[in-house]
Amino acid sequence: MTALTDLHEQIKRCQDCDLAKNRTKVVPGEGPDNAALLFIGEAPGWHEDQQGRPFVGPAGQFLEELLSTIGLKRDQVFIANVIKCRPPANRDPLPGEIQSCKKWLDRQIELIQPKVVITLGRYSMARYFPNQSISKIHGKAKKEGELTYYAMYHPAAALHQGSLRKIIEADMLKIPQLLVQAGKLTETETETQQLSLF
Repeated sequence: MTALTDLHEQIKRCQDCDLAKNRTKVVPGEGPDNAALLFIGEAPGWHEDQQGRPFVGPAGQFLEELLSTIGLKRDQVFIANVIKCRPPANRDPLPGEIQSCKKWLDRQIELIQPKVVITLGRYSMARYFPNQSISKIHGKAKKEGELTYYAMYHPAAALHQGSLRKIIEADMLKIPQLLVQAGKLTETETETQQLSLF
C-alpha cells in the first residue's frame, strides 16, 4: 500500500465534522501519486457522493474536455477537492468544514509533490490567493517555493454562465507553459502538446 492509498483510507474513516453523518461516500480524490498537475475543486456534488470519485458529473466531463485541449487525459492528473464530503443540497462549504479537511489536502500535496496546483473556483482559490476575486485572478499564477499555484474558474461556472466557457478554455491553454517554467517540460514538448510524459 502506498502512502497516498493509506492516506485515502484514513480520509474515508474521517468523522471530524458533521458532513460525515450524511455522506454516501467520501471522495478523497484520484490520480497518479506522482502527478505533475493537481486540480483542486470545491466539494463533491451528488454524482461524486454516489461514486466516491471527484468530478464525475457534467463539470467533470467539461474538465476532461479541457484536459484534452492540452493533450492530457484525466488519469494523468490528480483531482481533489477542498472538502472530501458532499455538503447537504450542494450548499457552499462552511469555514469549519474547510478547516477540518485542510490537513487531508495538505498531506495529499505533500505526498504527490505536484509541479503546478490549479485551483478551480473561489473556495480553493481563497486558500492560495487570499482576499482575491476570481474574476481578477483567474489565469494568473504565483510561485511559492517549489510549487506554482494557478487560479481558474470552476468548470461548473461555464455550465451556468456560457460566456465563461471561452475564458476557461483560454486559461487551460496556459498550463503547458507553466509546466515549462516549473522545469517539467521543454519548449518543444509544449509546442507539440506531448504532455503524456508525466
